[in-house]
Amino acid sequence: QVQLVESGGGLVQAGGSLRLSCAGSGSIFSINVAGWYRQAPGKQLELVADISDDGNTNSADSVKGRFTISRDNAKNTVYLQMNSLKPEDTGVYYCHAGVIGIRQAMGVTSLRRGHYWGQGTQVTVSS
Repeated sequence: QVQLVESGGGLVQAGGSLRLSCAGSGSIFSINVAGWYRQAPGKQLELVADISDDGNTNSADSVKGRFTISRDNAKNTVYLQMNSLKPEDTGVYYCHAGVIGIRQAMGVTSLRRGHYWGQGTQVTVSS
């Protein structure tokens, strides 16, 4: 079963840094587009940054210059480096990715793209 497992969240003071990881596990052929979302307390889910399969990136205006999304295809892992953290960055961060999985059924091997979410990791920035 394909899964995305997140790690790296925690509690930091304003101005500090964290690096989030989103590691794909299971029968994965490749990861296509991937992104990080966050949900601040009392607010809606928002896109923070995303990255294409060829490394092209974009990010929300609120995090430009502070957050960097990257990927290591050999490890099926996507990262979010967060620097100069602010209290308003506090929230639950979720990884999302389009994954091409390897499926074997009835003696046939095939590839299928699915969309997966990580379990979420809490980021808390104190003032």
